[in-house]
Amino acid sequence: MPGWNFLTNHGLVLTYIGGHPDSTGLEIAQAVGITERAARKIIMDLRAGGYIEQEKVGRRNHYYIDTARPLWRLGKRAVTVGELLQLLWKDNDQAAREEASVSSLGSKNTSDKREGAISRN
Repeated sequence: MPGWNFLTNHGLVLTYIGGHPDSTGLEIAQAVGITERAARKIIMDLRAGGYIEQEKVGRRNHYYIDTARPLWRLGKRAVTVGELLQLLWKDNDQAAREEASVSSLGSKNTSDKREGAISRN
């Protein structure tokens, strides 16, 4: 197996957060195989880029992903975060995905956002 990955650490963190929106920085770091400090830096980058939002819930954070946000252009078509996550989660347990709540970052109502981690626009 090669010593490189197709997805960057940013992509891996985004993907992990999508499936585990209440994870701590340490949990994210351990799952991805990076340091906690690197995970927190990536989370800050993803927030600054508008890919995720973070809400404080008690002493923990809850993350929301903007699945409509474009990642890159493939010809004339923009590939979105949601399309990437759907592809990567394709073989995951269907029941677990159905249990995840759905919310939209476009909604200004914070009670809507608390329902789930992912917006599937």
